[in-house]
Order: sequence, then structure tokens, then C-alpha cells
Amino acid sequence: AGYEEVKEELREIVDYFKNPEDFKKIGSKIPKGVLMIGPPGTGKTLFAKAIAGESKVSFFSVSGSDFVEMFVGVGASRVRNMFIQAKKITPCIIFIDELDAVGRQRGYGVNGNNDEREQTLNQILVEMDGFEENPGIIIIAATNRPDILDKALLRPGRFDRKVYFGLPNIKEREEILKVHIKNIISKDINLSLIARGTPGFS
Repeated sequence: AGYEEVKEELREIVDYFKNPEDFKKIGSKIPKGVLMIGPPGTGKTLFAKAIAGESKVSFFSVSGSDFVEMFVGVGASRVRNMFIQAKKITPCIIFIDELDAVGRQRGYGVNGNNDEREQTLNQILVEMDGFEENPGIIIIAATNRPDILDKALLRPGRFDRKVYFGLPNIKEREEILKVHIKNIISKDINLSLIARGTPGFS
């Protein structure tokens, strides 16, 4: 429900997975990485799952914080293993939630996990750079803090496609409410009134 502009921006990925040969014929390039940017609760994870579901491809989901361990090298090893597994079952989508947990600017922060986090980030960059053209893997990541991401993540060939998730407007909130109350029979509920009274809600 709602988010028509976001749906339109992400439709290209679904089209690519459904008809990759059509893209190759016309020389069209699909992004390796898509960065979803927006406040918590705006549907970024849901959209990533929906893309995989509609495309009928495998879906790997991991949180950036899962990669950050106390022991140096563990996170980088997990990244390598994830990409090895993904390459075995292409086509697929790798979804990294909370990318900022592992992808913040190198040298940012003073905690003891810095070396580990930076090694993990470096491994993500290495894996993305190691892709051949259109290998059947697209990486989607989500963040609500794009301002602290390492600039290397945003360079061409990495997360160079950005999709912004804002808080839903009044019409979109009404559409979301319709989905959630479809099993409620009462006709006394005024969804327009509720939508008007929920600015800032997601």
C-alpha cells in the first residue's frame, strides 16, 4: 500500500530478474547495489523481501551488526562465506539491514571493534568489486544514517542506486490502514479521519 514512487524505482530490479536476456540484448546495466534510505519503520525490509518474492529469486538477509564481532577477522569471514553461498544459488538478492553498523566511515569512532568493523567493510567492498557484469546477484542495503557511511560504499559499481523512503503522506497512510483493517467489519471507522490524525506515523 502506498509508496508508488518507490515501487516504480524498484520495478526495474524485478523486470531484470524476470527477463535478464532482454536487458543484455539492449546493453542495459542493472545496479550491483541498491541503497534504501529512510527512517525506521518505513518498509525498507518489507520492500526488499517483496522484490525477491515477486522476482522468484533466493533471498539472503543479514543485519550489519551481525558482522561486527569482538574477534578480528570473524566478520570478514562471514561476508566471504555469504557471497560464496549466494553465488551457488544465483539469481538471488543479498539484503544487508542496518548497513551503517558495519559501513560507517573508516576511522569513525573509538571503540575496540574498529579494526574488526573496518576489515568487514573492506571485505564487502572487495566482494562487490569482484562481481562480473550482471552475475545474477543484486545487493540491497538499508540505512537510516546515510550521512555516516564510508564514501567508498557509494562509488560507482557499489551502492550507486539510492531509493529514498519518506514517511507516508495522508493518502498513503489511508492505503496502509486499509490493508491492516481489512478483517474489521465495522462501517463506523473513518479511515480518512484516522489518516489525518497520524502525521509522522509510518
